[in-house]
Amino acid sequence: MAKINTRPYDAANYVDTPEDAFLLLEAAFEDGDTGVIAEAIGAVARSRGMSEIAQATGLSRESLYRALSANGNPTLSTTLEVLKAIGLRLTVTEPA
Repeated sequence: MAKINTRPYDAANYVDTPEDAFLLLEAAFEDGDTGVIAEAIGAVARSRGMSEIAQATGLSRESLYRALSANGNPTLSTTLEVLKAIGLRLTVTEPA
């Protein structure tokens, strides 16, 4: 039997438009798990180029990769700065 080569799934490879980014983040926030949210923000940031996001936020690439991972715990200020750098903002709405 032939060996099957696989690689980990990375949502960043599928975020091509601002709408893709919005939908990914919307789903992550609906899930409510902080690890899922951090990872989704990280995927959008990677899709845009982590070096550019780091420069725009004034944070190091390494700290962004660490904070925006499934095990990361980004501060609110980091989250808001990254969202701003990727052209999005955090808003609050009433529950449905």
